[in-house]
Amino acid sequence: MTKDLVRYECAAGVARITLARSARANAVDLPTARAFGAAVDRAAADPGIRAVLVRGEGRRFCSGGDVAAMAAAPDRAAYLEELAGTFDDALQRLAALPKPVVAAVQGAVAGAGLALMLSCDVIVSAASTKFLLAYAGVGLTPDCGVSYLLPRAIGQQRALELALTGRTLTAEESRAWGLITEMVDDTSLDDRARRLSEQLAAGPEFALGQGKRLLRSSWRTSREQSGREEARVIAEAATRPETTVLLASFAGRRGEPA
Repeated sequence: MTKDLVRYECAAGVARITLARSARANAVDLPTARAFGAAVDRAAADPGIRAVLVRGEGRRFCSGGDVAAMAAAPDRAAYLEELAGTFDDALQRLAALPKPVVAAVQGAVAGAGLALMLSCDVIVSAASTKFLLAYAGVGLTPDCGVSYLLPRAIGQQRALELALTGRTLTAEESRAWGLITEMVDDTSLDDRARRLSEQLAAGPEFALGQGKRLLRSSWRTSREQSGREEARVIAEAATRPETTVLLASFAGRRGEPA
């Protein structure tokens, strides 16, 4: 059953993780949250995977939590706590992957869908995509790391505006605010996200993975700790075979001794 909720495919060193509940706007219920976490773990365990592409099937990327499943739960509080905790655990594992993660978003990104998107590293959006929090409209509050991730992406006051007013952002506005990385024509989304994922998969694995980790962890460390960790990691990077090749190639292009 979980294979019908989240698809996992591999090609050219890229794990393609697809939310596959298009009839429900890729809303996340508990089985979907578990299936998504299993897909993330699969990508983490495979040494042949060097980048990940996250997408949603159909017209919408992800409409957040499945409100119908919430409303039908016999113990709504217990269900919501388990759903939010399960999906958030999966998103934290996704953000911690030592591999670049690309999100391809279209249609609508709402609620926990924003947390999913912001747990990815590079976000490519179709031009017609709309972004909103949507929680207050059903009497709920942010979950799955939205209250942590969103202010860091766009700033506290803009995040508060989205949370309190229900404002919907266009892709153009989201690009200007720093919520997404890149905006492309709707028809170009899949091709651009695929090419970008394959480009990252072909890049220096250690440098990209550790560069991602250093940047994401900097929110939780001091300036001094960040500097010390950067020094340690760049020294380790210098010993990697792929770095030796790249340094020699760069020096050769500049006419310097390799």
